[in-house]
Amino acid sequence: MSVQERKERERADRERLIVATARELAEQQGWDAVTTRRLAERIEYSQPVLYSHFRGKREIIGAVALQGAAELAVTLRAATSGAPAAEGPRARVSALAHAYLDFAGRHPAVYDAMFQLDGGLPFAHEDTPQPLKDGFAALLETLAEVAGDGVDPGLFTEVFWASLHGLATLTRAGRLPRAEAARRTELLVDRLAALPADA
Repeated sequence: MSVQERKERERADRERLIVATARELAEQQGWDAVTTRRLAERIEYSQPVLYSHFRGKREIIGAVALQGAAELAVTLRAATSGAPAAEGPRARVSALAHAYLDFAGRHPAVYDAMFQLDGGLPFAHEDTPQPLKDGFAALLETLAEVAGDGVDPGLFTEVFWASLHGLATLTRAGRLPRAEAARRTELLVDRLAALPADA
């Protein structure tokens, strides 16, 4: 391995460490606790080293958001591919909805980085980063089949996603009782998805 390759690998390792540490700290204490000073202390590098990777907290939030979007896409695809094929599209849509809400509940700081905080990432643009596109594609792949005749699948996916986001956000904030979360999710699936009679 050349000196240059070794330096690049060390840089990538440091960057992963910064992102992982920021994510861990945010999950434990919230994003307000994530400062460049605290991160530098935790990773045992100076603040200038941290700034050589990220210009500040906003870019770190963006990196966590990209990581989270990639993980969410994998989670959603695993959930829908694991749904019993014999149960049809309703089982896949239900699995997708539950997996999405479970991800949001298990990773609140990552979810906030993805959708609540300013990580400087463009959504719904040509220059949207690939992990964000993959996250949306993972929703679209399943939801397109239940959008209904004459309904734009992308638009339907946006509405379904917005509904899931609302459920995740309101439940976490205590605005909706957690005890009814599963029933709420099934109601969303039944009312929004245009399912065949035998689905």
